[in-house]
Amino acid sequence: MNFSELPPILGEALAERGYDTPTEVQSAVIAPEASGRDLVVSAQTGSGKTVAFGLAMAEQMLAADGKVPFGVAPLALVIAPTRELALQVSRELIWLYGKAGARIATCVGGMDASKERRNLRGGAQIVVGTPGRLRDHLERGALDLSALKVAVLDEADEMLDMGFREDLEEILDATPEGRRTLLFSATMPKPIVALAKRYQQDALRISTVGDTRGHGDIEYQAVTIAPSEIESAVVNLLRFHEAETAILFCATRDAVRRLHATLQERGFAVVALSGEHSQSERNQAMQALRDRRARVCVATDVAARGIDLPSLSLVIHVEVPRDAETLQHRSGRTGRAGKKGTAVILVPFPRRRRVEAMLRGAKIEARWTDAPSPKDIRKQDRERLLETLLAPVEIEDEDRALAKTLMEQKSAEDIAAMLVQAHRSKMPQPEELMENTPEARKAAQKEKHRPGFEDTVWFRMDIGRRHNADPRWILPLICRRGHVTRNEIGAIRIGGEETFFQIPSAIAAKVEDAIERTFASEDQERPVFIERSAEGPRMQARENRKGGRHEGRHDGGRKPFAGKPRRDNAAGRAERSERPGKRERDADAPRGERKAFKPKGAKPGGKPFKPGNKKSAHRKGGPRKPG
Repeated sequence: MNFSELPPILGEALAERGYDTPTEVQSAVIAPEASGRDLVVSAQTGSGKTVAFGLAMAEQMLAADGKVPFGVAPLALVIAPTRELALQVSRELIWLYGKAGARIATCVGGMDASKERRNLRGGAQIVVGTPGRLRDHLERGALDLSALKVAVLDEADEMLDMGFREDLEEILDATPEGRRTLLFSATMPKPIVALAKRYQQDALRISTVGDTRGHGDIEYQAVTIAPSEIESAVVNLLRFHEAETAILFCATRDAVRRLHATLQERGFAVVALSGEHSQSERNQAMQALRDRRARVCVATDVAARGIDLPSLSLVIHVEVPRDAETLQHRSGRTGRAGKKGTAVILVPFPRRRRVEAMLRGAKIEARWTDAPSPKDIRKQDRERLLETLLAPVEIEDEDRALAKTLMEQKSAEDIAAMLVQAHRSKMPQPEELMENTPEARKAAQKEKHRPGFEDTVWFRMDIGRRHNADPRWILPLICRRGHVTRNEIGAIRIGGEETFFQIPSAIAAKVEDAIERTFASEDQERPVFIERSAEGPRMQARENRKGGRHEGRHDGGRKPFAGKPRRDNAAGRAERSERPGKRERDADAPRGERKAFKPKGAKPGGKPFKPGNKKSAHRKGGPRKPG
């Protein structure tokens, strides 16, 4: 399949943008077997997905004359997880459907909502937006989906991960029955499959991911460093590659803020993107990168979604990605549209095994190396400078006259040396790094605590991953209950049923007293039980594996804060051992009050139990008889 078989008006737009042959995903969605059908598409980030679904919905958008018919209600709806991605999709669809006369309205958080409502009332045929803002317009009556012909969910897996399920369901429930649904997702977890079954009919499954997760156009490098030298390694990597545009990924807003300030102080042209920045600040940062006024962007994972910069050739994972999918999405910002890119993962010595396992799981082959040294950087500088100076240029007469004057006063060698010095003075100086030796790695293993946390006390909370425990709300909870700041909290270890956190020994008594006072001042029952723990998380995990701790279950799973304080484990076991069993209770009861035995899974009103029933066959030892 090629672009020549598309409507001429779209073919012209693609030719003007330099598109001559379609990518694999673009060929798949415009193939005859995909015509008019619901689609579930898995494709790599940067494989041309935006143009792909733009072409896929042309059948529903264009009239016989090749134009988009005017209407008050939109014909197509595109939902994206973040503001940046929604704005990027809008820009792509504007040039793709510009000649067809399509009007496109963008609805994202942080922008003027009243202006968006005016654009919707003005008759936009294509609406692009984020789930929260689209739902708001829908509930206010500004977004009319009654005439919708096609709905597109871009990066659906990310939208579900970000908690937009309810928003998506409300929006899709408001669309007509006969509309076409195109679902694009880099991965296909169970929630995506469930969403597709609910809102799609006879969907065609398209996958262009292949056996390898990483792009063929991306070179992966794993750079081992000491944990204390991460920022210095970032400086040296930026100086070594001298990329036209680079993006640095951090896990938190604080890390973005700190690294952005460090690089600014070192003389890099750098901008920042995180959740604490307004939409106006984000737009200004992106424009600075496009105008080449800035060459480096420090960002969090979510803020960087949808960034598409043609000049982006270097991605640095300053903090190790939490999983292979995050690694894929981060790295996919480069190596797009057939261009080459480099993705560098900074790997502290103690975390090498985890990164190796992640790369194996993602089927990515990375080249393991050390961070560039000042000697390596100076060698690269020499090669780049010679390449720049020896390139052919047109020299004006005024410049030649100035050069002649300089030659009369200085030798050619002195003039060349001053030129090199002037060139180097504009660039940040590289950092001296610790050598990657066994001694250095051993010393790094001992660097487990930041200054002030050499002597700590563990505290325990009776909530864990099964109660949706997350550092984003656990950290403020500890600060509020213990009357401490986040800088006074050490490591946080979240387990299945409980969470441990560190407090410096010097203030442990004060924190413990504050927790008790906070509990005493509350009228309601304490929602989360916090106590000083004599054992750390490792010791407790070891006891749990031995069966030393009874794993209590969450109170109904109603809310993260619904758990009650556990009673003493030994007392609980003793009490349970004294309770009569079910059969004993039935045997002691009067004959008329005994309860008939029911196998696990039996339903009221179902068939009576018979020996050999399949519902009891899963029990070891074969079927059981009624007691």
